[in-house]
Amino acid sequence: MKNIQIVPVKDKKQLKQFIRFPLGLYKDSEKWVPSFEDDEFKSLGPGNPSLEFCERELYLAVIEGKIVGRVAAIINHKANRKWQEETVRFGWIDFVEDFDVAKALIDAVAQWGKKKGATKIKGPLGFSDMDREGLLVEGFENESPSTVIYNYPYYAEYLERMGFSKDVDWTQRFIEITPGLPPILQFASLVEKRYGLHIYEASTLKKMARRGREMFHVLNAAFAPLYEYSPLSEEQIDGYVKQYVPVLNKNMVAFVVNDADELVGFTVTMPHISEGVRKAKGRIFPTGWIHILPQLDPKRNHVAEALLIGVLPEYQAKGAVPLMFKYLWENFNRLGIKRMLLNPQLEENHKVQGLWESFNPQPYQRRRSFVKDL
Repeated sequence: MKNIQIVPVKDKKQLKQFIRFPLGLYKDSEKWVPSFEDDEFKSLGPGNPSLEFCERELYLAVIEGKIVGRVAAIINHKANRKWQEETVRFGWIDFVEDFDVAKALIDAVAQWGKKKGATKIKGPLGFSDMDREGLLVEGFENESPSTVIYNYPYYAEYLERMGFSKDVDWTQRFIEITPGLPPILQFASLVEKRYGLHIYEASTLKKMARRGREMFHVLNAAFAPLYEYSPLSEEQIDGYVKQYVPVLNKNMVAFVVNDADELVGFTVTMPHISEGVRKAKGRIFPTGWIHILPQLDPKRNHVAEALLIGVLPEYQAKGAVPLMFKYLWENFNRLGIKRMLLNPQLEENHKVQGLWESFNPQPYQRRRSFVKDL
């Protein structure tokens, strides 16, 4: 009889064990990519601004002194109020190929959630949409982008055995970047005259930071109706601007402003650096940057990732998207980018799904949020 202990994470040593557990679990996988370790400490430590409106517990599964699994239990009170539900989320879930271990971890989340009044359990989800979410259910043969979840196929099988069912899916696709402009983008500049929209080139870090802050406000407006979304707080926005804006490549980010110089839409892309992050084991220092730096050079790396796209609702049918795509397409041709992996997009979000149909998108991966009544 296995003696599975579920141990709450209470100190820095346990937190480090929690964060580094997947490194051993996936050491033989060529497709899994770790999160950046520093980002994980910020997300899971006590300084995460999301804890202003979220509660969380972290658990390790241990057998005979060996860590065999991990999971985060999260209650996002802001999201629960918005969606009028009492849900506990599970995230950061990983476990060895053992159903009993997986069940013990989920049971720990469920029990904690029920004590807090939860009537449903959903996941994998994080504190916000900026965290990794959705269990991989298709596309295991493809290398995962560094910003999303990769997991073994048995994860979904075990959840279904526990009585979980599909809540929503995110599809992830890719497009080929061809020389010259696709026909649909050749008349994008006409929107500048018709709707008074323009590309804003953030040529300095100060300009990038200014638009970066506005970008997250646009994100809040654009994502408001989407699955389990809760608006980012000003403190969260401050953190994301400081964390991400300084590392953005100005040639791979498109901002659209109106005649009043107000940001109405944005697209953020970056080089596909998964191979370097995997070799660095998610650590930039002291030597991880040696593996990552070459992948930031388009002369060596011809694949980009689309991380975020957002347009204010009132501008979604006024040409902001073609204007951004034209700007990026021209830059990608100049930089030598040949392919772009799209960010995971909700299957039911037909607006954003439809944005890419003219570019002949091909399937890459699919992720799923599971749900179960408590």
